[in-house]
Amino acid sequence: MKTKFILYSLILGVVFSISKLSAQTKNIEVKGVILDETDITIPYASISIVAKSKGTSSTDEGEFSMYVSEDELKDTLTISSLGFNSVYITVADFLATKDKKIILSESAILMDDVVLLSDKTYVLNALKSLKTNTLSSTHMSEMLFRRATTEGGTSKYFVENYVKYIDRGPAYGLGRLQVTEARKSADYRVWKSKDWNHWVNGMIQLNPLHSKVDSQHRRNLKKFEWKKTGSSSYEGEDVLILIGQNPKMKWEKITLYIGIDTYKVYRVERGRTLYLYKTHKSGKLVLSYFNHEWVLENNRVPEKYRNTVASRTSYKAEATLYSVETNKSKMKIKDYGIDKDMGLLDLPYHTDFWANLSLPPDTNFYKKIKSDIEGLYGVPLDTQFKLVNK
Repeated sequence: MKTKFILYSLILGVVFSISKLSAQTKNIEVKGVILDETDITIPYASISIVAKSKGTSSTDEGEFSMYVSEDELKDTLTISSLGFNSVYITVADFLATKDKKIILSESAILMDDVVLLSDKTYVLNALKSLKTNTLSSTHMSEMLFRRATTEGGTSKYFVENYVKYIDRGPAYGLGRLQVTEARKSADYRVWKSKDWNHWVNGMIQLNPLHSKVDSQHRRNLKKFEWKKTGSSSYEGEDVLILIGQNPKMKWEKITLYIGIDTYKVYRVERGRTLYLYKTHKSGKLVLSYFNHEWVLENNRVPEKYRNTVASRTSYKAEATLYSVETNKSKMKIKDYGIDKDMGLLDLPYHTDFWANLSLPPDTNFYKKIKSDIEGLYGVPLDTQFKLVNK
């Protein structure tokens, strides 16, 4: 009898512990929209729990979504965007609001009292300060990568990868990478093109701040002709908007958003490519968002496909930062995927992972892809995920 009682008590204890753990790890969605004082949405704003190196970015329509645990309800959300004053609010207080809107007020730019340096000097100082202004100590970033392939202006194939990679910021090259989760749509392409490596390589190689990367896209920004075209602000610092002209390629221009006091680079624009940086809890900057479109020239398409819709092939990709880990004991990486096409990874499909992942709200980028792929044969994208991925 005593043995039965002890066994019963142990079972109750285990059940209680599991219930308690489940309650502690319950995910709560934090979802809303970022607006300015005139009710216009603000795209690409940073929404972060800075103390936890956790966050997301608003979509091109100002919407955002992320998951927190019950233990994080008392933590503070920091909402920042170029040209606006930052807002700070606890997770619990935001969840208590009725309309789930965050209003950012335009920041005042007081450059009249500032003695400005030459335009090029700001760029040179920014490049010189990259190592100190960005998180250059070894850390592990977790990002969601999305890539769509279009033919004739219609999306035909869509891939998502969740990746972990070892990073030391733009002052250094790419470290180790592991694709931990992957899923893809049905493949309706006429030309089943294959990439020779993962798109994270493209993200690094296209970034003009990555001067240590051996790539055809690498540029010597010191030799560009720089000109101030405007001003903004970020987290209380006045920011200069500088456009650089490549003296050897008149069609190429690069835009940098540089803080006038710290020389931090908050935003990079290069043709159809965008990079956004946000402040980490260390005070250093980390890459938070990447967006790129690559339109293939006709001579890159195999000859047998040049009279088909595949002759107008393009790739659209974006990456969103989820978290940054600086504790080396927690940086566990199993190298996989860096040298593979995003859609050709041999990984099991974990429906629970994707169901519980705090996916960004549907951006215009994603809505167009989803509409195109579902419209081809009337099969919902979620159904395609279930049928194609095993």
